[in-house]
Amino acid sequence: MDPKPKGWRLVKIEGVPLTEETAKNWNEIKDFQARPDDVLICTFPKSGTAWIQEIVEMILHGGDSQKCDLLPNYERSPFLELFLPKPFLLGVKAEEMPSPRILKTHLPAKLLPPSFWKQNCKIIYLARNIKDNAVSSFCFRRMNQLAPDPGDWNNFLENFIAGEWTYGSWFDHVCGWWEAKDHYPILYLFYEDLKENPAQEIGKVARFLGVELPELVLSQIVEHTAFKSMKVNPMTNFSTMPSSILDHTVSSYMRKGTVGDWKEHLTVAQSERIDDICAQKLRDSGLIFRTQL
Repeated sequence: MDPKPKGWRLVKIEGVPLTEETAKNWNEIKDFQARPDDVLICTFPKSGTAWIQEIVEMILHGGDSQKCDLLPNYERSPFLELFLPKPFLLGVKAEEMPSPRILKTHLPAKLLPPSFWKQNCKIIYLARNIKDNAVSSFCFRRMNQLAPDPGDWNNFLENFIAGEWTYGSWFDHVCGWWEAKDHYPILYLFYEDLKENPAQEIGKVARFLGVELPELVLSQIVEHTAFKSMKVNPMTNFSTMPSSILDHTVSSYMRKGTVGDWKEHLTVAQSERIDDICAQKLRDSGLIFRTQL
């Protein structure tokens, strides 16, 4: 079987590049019916999606890791816009799940199914600095057998900065959700803050979800969702996925989980250029990203 089946080609929906399979099913995605008690996790790809997903799961299960470890994370939180090309059938459909549901998406705010806004669903957005995001995206693209090889790092970085990547511009994505938080119940978090002070940020998530966490439970959640714990947990590290989808011999899905790994990949010139672009594109937003701790 061809390890690179058709379906990865990018097709633009309202100017945003999405996979061909997602585009084919766009009407179904757009018409998705949210429920008032849905919790939606939103990220730009490779911004800590699995991390915040596991944190939310643990909070809503009262810190009971055994309940979270019953199924792989991709079976617990349906990926709204993921439609895999045949014969790859994976995950569970959101419509089949009882409430309350934890759902996830990488869609920019402008493409989110309207029912989420109408139902006033609670949304958690996790943002990550563009430098580490680019490096993580490059490594993921190399292991993802359903996507084309990213090729040379320098060319990939140029395409990433230009938004020629699934879900488009990182700048548009983080800014779009930042603006949306002023109008809807959205908790906007930063990967770097979560890394620096997980107990504090997990507490924010719990309060947002209306859950009171005793100190002992909070400590259990911090421990369970620490990178070192999730990296070796088959229910969170995506090792249960077929190698025909994610090839862990190329790279592990959970690779380093650090802030500042970009220093091992970006040249000084590339780093300074990204700083200049960020200063220009984020200037009027009020967004500030840390690239090291």
